[in-house]
Amino acid sequence: MAAPKTQGAATQGEEDSDGNRGGARGVSYEDTKDYILEPLSLPESPGGTTSLEGSPSVPCIFCEEHFPVVEQDKLLKHMIIEHKIVIADVKLVADFQRYILYWRKRFTEQPITDFCSVIRINSAAPSEEQDNYFLLCDVLPEDRILREELQKQRLKEILEQQQQERNDNSFHGICMFCNEEFLGNRSVLLNHMAREHAFNIGLPDNIVNCNEFLCTLQKKLDNLQCLYCEKTFRDKNTLKDHMRKKQHRRINPKNREYDRFYVINYLELGKSWEEVQLEDDRELLDHQEDDWSDWEEHPVSAVCLFCEKQAETIEKLCVHMEDAHEFDLLKIKSELGLNFYQQVKLVNFIRRQIHQCRCYGCHEKFRSKADLRTHMEEAKHTSLLPEKQIWDQPQYYFPTYENDTLLCTLSDSESDLTAQEQNGNIAIISEDTSKLHALKQSSILNQLLLHESLKN
Repeated sequence: MAAPKTQGAATQGEEDSDGNRGGARGVSYEDTKDYILEPLSLPESPGGTTSLEGSPSVPCIFCEEHFPVVEQDKLLKHMIIEHKIVIADVKLVADFQRYILYWRKRFTEQPITDFCSVIRINSAAPSEEQDNYFLLCDVLPEDRILREELQKQRLKEILEQQQQERNDNSFHGICMFCNEEFLGNRSVLLNHMAREHAFNIGLPDNIVNCNEFLCTLQKKLDNLQCLYCEKTFRDKNTLKDHMRKKQHRRINPKNREYDRFYVINYLELGKSWEEVQLEDDRELLDHQEDDWSDWEEHPVSAVCLFCEKQAETIEKLCVHMEDAHEFDLLKIKSELGLNFYQQVKLVNFIRRQIHQCRCYGCHEKFRSKADLRTHMEEAKHTSLLPEKQIWDQPQYYFPTYENDTLLCTLSDSESDLTAQEQNGNIAIISEDTSKLHALKQSSILNQLLLHESLKN
């Protein structure tokens, strides 16, 4: 039971209330089929799980009863039933433990009626059935100042914790989706989950208490619970399939349990991230200008097929792949006469093989992408494409990576080839318009007009 909320300003006095595993090994297409069961994302221009510490206890304001901090509702219920005191807007108290300890000390120094409004219930009933409740709220200046100071102190502590986590390079964590281990900074794990598994919980610099956050998410997955819709499933495979098909690889933004892991929720007293963002949007709309002439659109970069090099144009990317990896995409397109859709299938095929750390030239599989890249460059396998029937399959119509910009920059070779075939080497000679009268007399249109007039 939570403390009831109050509406409006309460005045002091009496009131009525009536109103990847193993080493390199050969793998053939016939022996093994690898399936990608989740959407992937290319890199764009990360925590671990630890057990939670034991929660400290909070004493009752009036007696010696103690309750764990995580069970503050039980303490509030105890104070309402046993001591008839209600704390308004508890959710706006930044540090509940310090708040209770402060008023526990103050109530020993002065009577409770010096701080709290008195609410009389059943005021129309006989006096023996009437009862008084005490309301502690921020209408009292001392309470308001206390709440603000606790908010400032909490923000300071959160920023210090965030900075410590940002600089911590001793982090050790395991990916929740592929069980790969990560050492170093937390951003490595978070970026991996965003890039490889399309699971983005926000920028690492916006997150605080990352270990506890990841532990909370891992516990939900271990309980076979979807992180977005929070439904429970019968087994892990069903849960993974659901999260992939429904695109539920994200957290539920309406679940307030996650608010404490984002710095934005500590910035202003009593305001959630949604309210802060709404204010920012309103401010932008109020100062919106009609002149967009200085707008500069950031170019979208395409990513190399073999490494994480990015380029703003396909021409620059092709030059990089030819120089660094000896892979000439334009030459392959020309020699094989690939139309647009065949280019898409070829790119998606190569993306999938590289993602699965498999050389498409010799079908050998490797422990990491770096090992694969070294092998392909040393063995000159980057340009050793398999037979066309291997990659020219309908399954490769679908992008390996959801945000693969390279697919959007491919040219429509089919239309180009068709135009060349139609035109061939036919020379186009313009008409001599110096004698318009003679042209009109000899035009074939005259014959057509005459033929139509005879029919009528």
